[in-house]
Amino acid sequence: MDPEFWHHRWENNQIGFHEGETNALLEAHFGGLGLPGGSRIFLPLCGKTRDIAWLLDQGYRIAGAELSATAIGQLFEELGLTPAVTALGPVQRYSAPGIDIFVGDIFDLTAAALGPVDAVYDRAALVALPDAMRMHYARHLMAITETASQFLICFAYDQGLMEGPPFSVPGGEVRRLYGERYEIINAASKQLPGGLKGQHEATEDVWLLVPK
Repeated sequence: MDPEFWHHRWENNQIGFHEGETNALLEAHFGGLGLPGGSRIFLPLCGKTRDIAWLLDQGYRIAGAELSATAIGQLFEELGLTPAVTALGPVQRYSAPGIDIFVGDIFDLTAAALGPVDAVYDRAALVALPDAMRMHYARHLMAITETASQFLICFAYDQGLMEGPPFSVPGGEVRRLYGERYEIINAASKQLPGGLKGQHEATEDVWLLVPK
């Protein structure tokens, strides 16, 4: 996916993908990973998601990666925090107590820069990537997080009816990408009321990925 596509979306406030409330599936099922308070959760392609505020309120520490500095400026403003900004090669780290967001291309983020991660929460990254990029992304994510557990939310629908993003990532695709390294558990599946973008029948699935 062309980085300019996402920069344009944020700069022009074309962010229909942004949820204004905490994701209900996160609230209902995140406890399935059994993480203790203080665990550090990594959110790839996080935008300014309200899920970050919810996770902080639960006592977790947050790391994130996001291409758009506009999104992250808005995130910290909405959290009421003033970040310290540090250049780390091709990415910049925006930091405040309990939260580090790395702004730049996620493929430029290294394990050393990211630091230890206890789990990954992927609601918006995998589904934002076309098929040709997903295996590269999955391998990179496992490398920089040392195959940390994942809480993954995906959509499944007839891809022939609509161009992504979000793209359809059904269970078979999740297993193709991650089945070699993880036990994959379908924790929840629900029909999207009104369909995806109000147009096409789709399910929203929660996958728990537990390292083998």
